[in-house]
Amino acid sequence: MRIIVGEGSCGIAAGAHKVYESLEAAGITPQITGCVGMCFLEPIVDIYSDGGELMRRLVKVKPDDAATIAEAEKTGDLSLLDSITISDEDAAFLSKQTRIALRNCGVIDPTDINAYTANGGYIALRKVLGMTPEEVIEEIKISGLAGRGGAGFPTWFKWNAARQSVSDTKYLICNADEGDPGAFMDRAVIESDPHNLIEGMLIGAYSIGASEAVVYVRAEYPLAIVRLQEAIAQAEKAGYLGKNILGSDFSCKMRIKAGAGAFVCGEETALIESLEGKRGMPRLKPPFPAQRGYNDEPSNINNVETFANVAWIINNGGKAFAAMGTENSKGTKVFALTGKIRRGGLVEVPMGMTIKDIIYDIGGGIRGGRECKAVQLGGPSGGCIPSDKFDTLIDYKELAATGAIMGSGGMVVMDDTTCMVGMAKFFLDFTAKESCGKCVHCRIGTKRLLEILDRITKGNGLQGDIDLLTELCEAVKDGALCGLGQTAPNPVLSTIRYFRDEYEAHINEKRCPTGECADLVTYSIDADKCRGCTLCAKKCPVNAISGSVKTPHVIDSEKCIKCGQCAAVCRFDAVIKR
Repeated sequence: MRIIVGEGSCGIAAGAHKVYESLEAAGITPQITGCVGMCFLEPIVDIYSDGGELMRRLVKVKPDDAATIAEAEKTGDLSLLDSITISDEDAAFLSKQTRIALRNCGVIDPTDINAYTANGGYIALRKVLGMTPEEVIEEIKISGLAGRGGAGFPTWFKWNAARQSVSDTKYLICNADEGDPGAFMDRAVIESDPHNLIEGMLIGAYSIGASEAVVYVRAEYPLAIVRLQEAIAQAEKAGYLGKNILGSDFSCKMRIKAGAGAFVCGEETALIESLEGKRGMPRLKPPFPAQRGYNDEPSNINNVETFANVAWIINNGGKAFAAMGTENSKGTKVFALTGKIRRGGLVEVPMGMTIKDIIYDIGGGIRGGRECKAVQLGGPSGGCIPSDKFDTLIDYKELAATGAIMGSGGMVVMDDTTCMVGMAKFFLDFTAKESCGKCVHCRIGTKRLLEILDRITKGNGLQGDIDLLTELCEAVKDGALCGLGQTAPNPVLSTIRYFRDEYEAHINEKRCPTGECADLVTYSIDADKCRGCTLCAKKCPVNAISGSVKTPHVIDSEKCIKCGQCAAVCRFDAVIKR
């Protein structure tokens, strides 16, 4: 049998490498793989038969479990591992997904090109080299593959535009600069299946006639960069990259550019500026990158997930991909499921599944049995969809109608303790800081919006603030130069649309319904319930609580910093939070 340890970033952070070392110390020769998507169960150890059958999936494995695993391997008695074997309920997380972009993630060794080729890798590239570029683009057109970076623009159209541009030099660029809070799809794909990205990019480069490919990846992804560098070197050595690839007339080299983490560089023209060594700021369009992009040459840009689908489409046919999804949205979509969810991680589902299916059937519902309030789709560029609209389909047009967007795939789940005004403020704070400052509407408009939201959450909201927010949002959307500014108001507009009552409570009653806004919260002690145990007074960091043993205590509201420690430690429910 083979024993494999999941060593994506999430697994390593949870202690997977320590588990790996403990297995070695116990006499086992383990292998590694990337993230299978079950981030909530890391560290994960899989046991495969010599024939490749998954025999056991062990979850939340600790270094101390290594001896038991070694004994099970030696005796063949896998019942020894029952206590750390995944439950049927948690196993449903994967069984209800359809994996294309993530098909190799958590399955193969990402550091070994032979593992990729043994699983069908680079067959699509060989097939493409026997086709004309136009035939490849037509297959992508048949598939209906749309850009997975957020805009959902037809991939074939971008490839065809770059193909038709006349130049001796063309570039293919991969946007791996995902910067949405809570999003980690691109990172996981690169860490877990780098050769799939390389193969998809090579097919794209062949289609448009590019001889150089660049992966623009954020520097905060060190493991992804290391594994991609290794994969590029392996592909070059095997003849899949470089001159006359696989004996053909097609030549293409590939390199990595580590970005500095500017969110605006997710916009393709800002990314090009950064790639050229300039400050990341968007360009006016037209001309579009397909006409004049990197170094003023025709360029094509797609994100990691888009390229991760390409080899599968070539191998299985565009019609097979188009058979999944809806009329407007074909194939599958990867989401990073995070927030107040029981089973968080990477999810890949067919287009046309409902939000409710993802949150409850795959994600297992809300932690602690609380009520689900909303889901934020599309990160800072997206919107908040309330729970009564969870029957909405995963479809570009359907989601846009709710005021949200598909985005790159961030899906942040919120329960009934979440303040929606505070959530809008959180995302506006992010986009205001990340604005490049080139256009006035985004540079100044997002700051004015943030100031109003800040004022509201501190109890200083004014009559007319909701109308003012709406007016400013529309002005920023209409006047901003690039997608960052044009979509920055979405969290504000969607929360006003669906949770206006919370805004009104903050403004009219100077009250936060959820108690999340500290400036609108007061703490007091119910004298009838207080037993005078003194625990709250001992835990208060600013000595704001006074009282003698076995007598009711009192909170000095002037000193109280509203940290909530008193409520957390009180065993008699005597602390009242209003």
